[in-house]
Amino acid sequence: MTTVHGVIQTPVFMNVGTAAAVKGAVSTEDLERIGTQVELSNTYHLHVRPGDEIVKQMGGLHKFMSWKRPILTDSGGFQVFSLTDLRKIKEEGVYFHSHVDGRKIFMGPEESMRIQSNLASTIAMAFDECPPYPATREYMQASVDRTGRWLLRCREELVRLNRLPDTINPNQMLFGINQGGTFSDIRIEHAKRIAEMDLDGYALGGLAVGETHEEMYHILDVTVPYLPEDKPVYLMGVGTPANILEAVDRGVDFFDCVYPSRNGRHGHVYTNQGKRNLFNARYERDERPIEEGCGCPACQRYSRGYIRHLLKAKEMLGMRLCVLHNLYFYNRMMEEIRLAIEEGRYSEYKKHKLAGLLSDEN
Repeated sequence: MTTVHGVIQTPVFMNVGTAAAVKGAVSTEDLERIGTQVELSNTYHLHVRPGDEIVKQMGGLHKFMSWKRPILTDSGGFQVFSLTDLRKIKEEGVYFHSHVDGRKIFMGPEESMRIQSNLASTIAMAFDECPPYPATREYMQASVDRTGRWLLRCREELVRLNRLPDTINPNQMLFGINQGGTFSDIRIEHAKRIAEMDLDGYALGGLAVGETHEEMYHILDVTVPYLPEDKPVYLMGVGTPANILEAVDRGVDFFDCVYPSRNGRHGHVYTNQGKRNLFNARYERDERPIEEGCGCPACQRYSRGYIRHLLKAKEMLGMRLCVLHNLYFYNRMMEEIRLAIEEGRYSEYKKHKLAGLLSDEN
């Protein structure tokens, strides 16, 4: 996928930097070193702090965080709708209270686009409602219909913003979001409607929110075929390495998830022989790297025993090394996936990879 900030090779995993930084003391220099293609930041969080106007005055998100490669900003919808006790949904948008200082905020399609335009990300996500799980069919249909109306407003507003003389990124792209929970017919009908809009990409939202993996895979099976084949498909907030392998098989191109950074901060690291908990006493005197043969900064220099000591001592370096390893693991896995697809051996690769990932800790 060609963007104004460079070419994105898909399938791709986007490293999540919610507030313009990956949690765990990971710098943009680190992200370059471990092969990150796309960084993802959050519209809601940056609007609340430091404020999107400040980011614009600082030259946009790329300049603000010193990152030259593509950035995708999510619309803030998921965060707003997770504030169940703090928000009120209306046709014009959502009224809610900031989780930071309690101040009243309004966000609708136009506001989300303006914030993302100020941030000047490469790809902006449409403002949508992420319905609760489970939800009734009636609620889901009304919610999806509203999301469809909001998407039209998002597209219209972004076209206007991209034409303004002071817009930092006049080439900002827009991805629409398919919703519908686990109701196959609602998903399919919504996919048909948004596919006609000729957007830059299409996402599936409202998954990995409580349904089973089998239900999620079924929704991908029935929905993805109705999205344009020549546009990227993004599965939002997913997931585990196994989730990614299964979703790629079903036509998904973009992924993001906090798992690698969040798990890393708690000493849980991914390897090709399963997940390891470095707090486990078995690693106290272990001189091996997290994974032998791994090219990440942590495995190149440090032992499991040392990293375990850092974690136990609550030294930030322990968290940082685990996060770097996990992000490297994910980015490297995506490279392997792309190569396997190019060489026509993805089924074989997936089978072998899954067998390793499900191994017992060692």
